[in-house]
Amino acid sequence: MRMWSSLPFDCSRVLRFGAVGLLNTALGYTVILAGLALGLGDILSNATGYAAGLVMGFFLNRNWTFGGTDEFRRGTAQRYGCVFLIAYGLNLAIVLAARSAGLIESPLVHLAGICVYSIVSYLGSAHFVFVGDGGHGSADPDSRTTDGTGRIRSRPTP
Repeated sequence: MRMWSSLPFDCSRVLRFGAVGLLNTALGYTVILAGLALGLGDILSNATGYAAGLVMGFFLNRNWTFGGTDEFRRGTAQRYGCVFLIAYGLNLAIVLAARSAGLIESPLVHLAGICVYSIVSYLGSAHFVFVGDGGHGSADPDSRTTDGTGRIRSRPTP
């Protein structure tokens, strides 16, 4: 299976990704607030909220943003988790670097981190995570098929 997509930039896909991000944020924040109201504390509430948003974001991005039609494959979810960790790590690195430079509690620093997180998440999702879902990993989607196990194999050319 190819690991990188050959799809060009798609404006409507970027907008769908943004809409999923907004829904993801709304769900995550709602779960965080509910956890706090239930007395779960900051850390458990935050982790639960991010987990809920991450799961919803995965399925919405897979099925709506990137139009996946193949059956669920664990490797796709693992790649999504890896992209999340990288994007979140870069976000956190920006915030920590700004703090060490004396920029404490600056909304602009967090905005910069969010922008980097969003860009890395989109590019990772488009070119690494959802490659192969719905034929998106090939310039010629008709040349690929599944082998019955959900894995994509090349169809012999006539």
